Amino acid sequence: MKFTLSWLKSHLDTDATLAEICERLTMIGLEVEAVDDRAVFAPFHIARVLTAEKHPDADKLRVLTVNAGPSVNDGKPVQVVCGAPNARAGLVGVLALPGTYVPGIDTTLSVGRIRGVESHGMMVSERELQLSDAHEGIIDLPEDAPVGTRFADYADLADPVIEINLTPNRPDATGVAGIARDLAASGMGTLLTKAPARIEGEGACPVAVRVESPTCTGFALRRVSGVANGASPAWMQKRLRAIGLRPINALVDITNYVTFDRGRPLHVFDAAKVAGDLVVRGAKAGEEVLALDGRTYTLSHGMCVIADDNGVESIAGIMGGEHSGCDETTTDVLIESALWEPLDIARTGRALGIVTDARYRFERGVDPAFMEPGLDLATALVLELCGGTPSERLVVAERPFHARSITLPFTEVERLTGLGVETDRQVEILERLGFAVRPATDTAEVTPPSWRPDIDGKADLVEEVMRLVGVDRVAPQPLPAAATVNGRILTLPQNRDRAARRALAARGMVETVSYSFIPAAHAEAFGGGSEALKLENPIAADMSDMRPSLLPGLIAAAGRNAARGHGDTALFEVAGIYLSDQPDGQKRVAGGIRRGTAGLAGAGRAWDGSAGPVSVFDAKADAIAALEAAGAPVDKLMIEAPTSAWYHPGRSGRIKLGPKIVLAEFGELHPQTLKRLDVAGPACGFEVFLDAIPEPKAKPTRTKPILILSPFQPVRRDFAFVVDEAVAALKIVRAAEGADKKLVGEVRVFDVFTGAALGEGKKSVAIEVTLNPSDRTLTEEDLDAVSRTIVAQVEKATGGTLRG
Repeated sequence: MKFTLSWLKSHLDTDATLAEICERLTMIGLEVEAVDDRAVFAPFHIARVLTAEKHPDADKLRVLTVNAGPSVNDGKPVQVVCGAPNARAGLVGVLALPGTYVPGIDTTLSVGRIRGVESHGMMVSERELQLSDAHEGIIDLPEDAPVGTRFADYADLADPVIEINLTPNRPDATGVAGIARDLAASGMGTLLTKAPARIEGEGACPVAVRVESPTCTGFALRRVSGVANGASPAWMQKRLRAIGLRPINALVDITNYVTFDRGRPLHVFDAAKVAGDLVVRGAKAGEEVLALDGRTYTLSHGMCVIADDNGVESIAGIMGGEHSGCDETTTDVLIESALWEPLDIARTGRALGIVTDARYRFERGVDPAFMEPGLDLATALVLELCGGTPSERLVVAERPFHARSITLPFTEVERLTGLGVETDRQVEILERLGFAVRPATDTAEVTPPSWRPDIDGKADLVEEVMRLVGVDRVAPQPLPAAATVNGRILTLPQNRDRAARRALAARGMVETVSYSFIPAAHAEAFGGGSEALKLENPIAADMSDMRPSLLPGLIAAAGRNAARGHGDTALFEVAGIYLSDQPDGQKRVAGGIRRGTAGLAGAGRAWDGSAGPVSVFDAKADAIAALEAAGAPVDKLMIEAPTSAWYHPGRSGRIKLGPKIVLAEFGELHPQTLKRLDVAGPACGFEVFLDAIPEPKAKPTRTKPILILSPFQPVRRDFAFVVDEAVAALKIVRAAEGADKKLVGEVRVFDVFTGAALGEGKKSVAIEVTLNPSDRTLTEEDLDAVSRTIVAQVEKATGGTLRG
C-alpha cells in the first residue's frame, strides 16, 4: 500500500515529521517497508532561456544560453544544445546540469559535444522526469515561474512516498483514510476525514440490475448524464503517479483515486455501450471477455460476472471489460459500487491469474457500510470534475450489516500483554478506532465497526489496545519453564532428536533443512511415489511427492555442492519421512550422507597422502554413533547384509535389535541410484529410525557405584576360526563375549582371510580377546580353561573350527 505524505495529511491534521510518522506506523502494526523521499528531483531547477541560436551544423538543433539564478553555476549562463521544437528565447523551463541523473532516460548527464558544440546539461521534458508521456517539447512553465527555485518545490514533487506492508487481516488500511484513522487514534494528530455527503439524484436509474449470483452481497448503481470526460486535475494525477498508477481520464482516475483514498473499489461503465439491463450471474463455461488490460480471458463455469445483452461486460470485483470502458467520448456513465464474497473473488482471480487493486481489496473484505457512501463520493467527484446530472441510486441484494458484540474484561490486556493500561484509556483507544463501547464495572461490551471484519474475540480487542499503546512498551519477559513430561523438560522423541543432532555434528557433519517435497522420480527411486503421497497443489513441478526417505534431499544437496566445486561434503538431517498417508506412516529419522573424501578424519589432500574415498564403514560408524546418542542398546545390536535397493548390495547393512526391530540402514549408495538422481559418487549414507528405538526401562534412582580399577594386568589372546563365508563376524564376537562375562572384556576382529587353503566357501576370522582379572593374577590353567570355553562357544554358535 503506497501513499504520499501530503495525501495522508489531507486526512490527518498533524505536525509530526516524516520520520515520526513512519516510526509510529510501524509501532501500530502498519510496518513501513520503504520511503521514497523523491530526492531524484532535487537537482532540477527552474531556468530561463536567454538566447536561442541555430546550431551551425544542424538545422533542428539550437544552442541555448540558460540562466538558473544566482545559486546555480554561480549565476553564470549555461550553454545547452537542445532539439526541442519549442525551445526559444524567453522560455522558462527546467534545467539539468552535468552530474544530474535523469530518470526518464536512465542517464547521468555529463558535459557533451553535439555536432562540435559543447552542451553543459539539458532542458528536460515531462517524460524525461516521468511526469507524463509528453515529449514533443521541453517543459514550458508560466512566465512568472520563480527562476532559480527547485522545480520539485515549485511543482510539489518533493512529496515523500510511504509504502507499508499490510497483513491480510487489515482491509481497513487499504485506504489512506483508514491509515489516518489509526494514526489519529494513537494520538498523532486529528482525523480530518468526513463522511461523504448523501446525493439523492434526479429520476430513477434507467438501467435495471438483476442479481443471480450469491457472490454478490450488495450492488449499488447510478447514472450520471451529460459528463465531459477529459483529463483529471493535476493534484489527482500527481497522487496517482506517485503510487505508480498511470492517469487515463477523469472518470477512470476517480475510481482509482477512491480505491486508494477510501479502500472502496468502484467501476464505471459507458452507459451508451451497455445494452439492456445488467445481470450479475455466474459465467457459462467457455465464455470470453476482453478485459481492460487488453487480454481476453476464458471464464470457467460459475465465475461471477456482470453481463448485459451483449454478453460479459466485467469480471465481478476484479476487472472491467474493454467494450463498456469509458473514454474521451463518454457522455453518460454508470457508476457501480458493489460488495462481493471475498473467497469467491480470490478463487476467480487466482484461476485467471489476474492481480488488480480491486481484487486485492475485495478478497480481504471491504467495508460493507461504505457501499452507498462510496457511490456518493464517486458521484460528487464526477460532478465536480466532469459535470453532469446524477440519477437516483439503485440498490439491490444488499445484506444488512450486523456486528457481534464482544465482552472485554479490562484485566485481559494486562493478562495477555503485561501492559497495565487504565480502564478509561482502553475505552478511549477503542472508541477512537471506531468501536462502540458500553463500559461496566470490570468489563465492557464492545461492538466492532463495519470496516474491521478481522475482530472476532476479546484477544483481538486486546491487540488493538496493545498496538495503539505501543508494541515497543511491552517489556521482554523470560519464557516460563515448560511443563515436564515424564520428569523431563522435553519429550523422549525431542531428546532423541537433539542427541542425534549433537552426535552427528560432533562427527564433522553439517546439518541441513530440506523440503519434505521431492520430485516423483526421486521418490520412486527410494520406494515412494504412491498416489496417496502426491500433492494436489505442489508449489513447483519438481516438488510433487512427499519424501519416503531423507536420502534423496541429502544426495541432491551434495550434488549441488559438487556442481559448485565443493565435492567433499558430509551432510545430515533429523526430520520426518512419509511412508503412507496414515498417522503411523510418518516416521522420525536421522539421516546422513558423505561424499567424496569427507570421512571422519577430514577430507582432501595432505602432505602425507590423500584421504581415501568414503565407504560403508564411514556410514556404519555414523549410524551407530547416532543410535548410541539416541539411547539405543548398542551392545545388543545385530547387523544383517540385506538392505534396501538404493544401497550397494555388497557394501551395506541393516542394524537390528533382535530378529524383528530394524533400527537403521547404512552403506554405500548404489551407482544406479546416484545416476537416477544425477549425482556422481563415491557416496555413502545411512538412516536411523528413531521411532523404532525402544523406550528405556524405568529404573529406580540410585547413586552410581564406586569406580573400582583392577590392579591386575589385562591379558590378550588371539583366536582364528574357520567358518562358512555366510557367517557374520558379529556372531563370532557375541559368542566369545558370552564365554565368561566377568572375565572377558573387549572382543575385536582384526583379520579376515579367504583362500584355497581353507576350502571352497570358507573364511578365516581372527579375533583378539581381552581378559580382565579382578581379584588375582591369572595362571596358565585359568587361561587354558577360559580359552577352551571361548572356542567351544564359538564352535557351537557358528559351526566353525579353530584354525590350526
